[in-house]
Amino acid sequence: MRIEPFLVEQWMNAHETTATWNIAETCVHSLTLEELLELSGDADAVSQALRETWLGYGDIVGSPRLRRAIAALYGERIGADNVLTANGAIGANFLALYALTEPGTTVVSVQPTYQQLYAVPASLGADVRAVRLREEDAYLPDPEAIRAAAGEKTGLIILNNPNNPTGALVDEPLLREIVEIAREHDAWLLCDEVYRMLEHEAGARPPSVVDLYDKGVSSGSMSKSYSLAGLRTGWVAGPAEAVRRCLDVRDYTTISGGVLDDALAAVALEHVDAVLERSLAIVRGNLAVVDDWISREPQLRYVRPRAGTTALIRYECDVPSVDFCQGLFDLNGAFVVPGAAFGEEGSFRLGYACARHVLEGGLAAISAYLRTLE
Repeated sequence: MRIEPFLVEQWMNAHETTATWNIAETCVHSLTLEELLELSGDADAVSQALRETWLGYGDIVGSPRLRRAIAALYGERIGADNVLTANGAIGANFLALYALTEPGTTVVSVQPTYQQLYAVPASLGADVRAVRLREEDAYLPDPEAIRAAAGEKTGLIILNNPNNPTGALVDEPLLREIVEIAREHDAWLLCDEVYRMLEHEAGARPPSVVDLYDKGVSSGSMSKSYSLAGLRTGWVAGPAEAVRRCLDVRDYTTISGGVLDDALAAVALEHVDAVLERSLAIVRGNLAVVDDWISREPQLRYVRPRAGTTALIRYECDVPSVDFCQGLFDLNGAFVVPGAAFGEEGSFRLGYACARHVLEGGLAAISAYLRTLE
């Protein structure tokens, strides 16, 4: 077994702790524990419950309370028994990819996307076929390209909706077309939905793949939309067979999640409207700042994100993206991710869901760097 270096995570590891302006981060500006307790509406009661929490392994699959709260994010197909908690979305994705990938089978994955989604199946011996998302298509997947990439041995199709790094959002009609392709091959359809709930237009939220297809599997996390990356709590949601397979894998990787993480995640999801109101205000307000900045930078362009926390920014300079991003970091400590980490040269990924002053400082730093390249 050989797995490719995880380019985006290696870049993050090398720079994020020393950046002056971290505008590579993909989480909505994280809540403090105090802020979460206040959003709960009864901080004293929550604090007392945490003090009384038994610090054993806890529920191996996740507490019923948390799994019920996660299930409520989906439609009627998903109940608590259709949810398995994991160590963040990265843990959830690994469980699903390991459980649903067979050596020698064909796996179709959109790209650009989070590298884990196609590198792990390739490491397991799958025939991974990429379907490129193109700027001229607003980074939406072409169903005919997916159909052409699929073959007789197709066992898994992989989406990321909303998309990282582009912020593209696949609406329900297009999702249904992709579901039909998966159904034609009796294939699993795994969708990393970690940025779900962060649509920039009210009423634009498409359903999860688990609500459209009986072999649809969703991964999610507390990190991005819910501003609680420090809890390291994610999940797989899907049909009973998929959850059972994932649990078989999970027994080899994680005994259980942290019981305090579990309890705090449940608090957040039981008050999900308040959490999302905060998150949406941050991403929608900050995207307006990015819009204004892009309009004043003739060397830059982007397809405006429809959801999520990231944008893929293309630049006109004749500089490889790793050199561009390293030169930026060396000049003034502004930190973004090179497009090369996503197979998209001539671009960088911007995370715009940070604190407003960090975003504004980082964008000004990029502008200063661009002036040095003119």
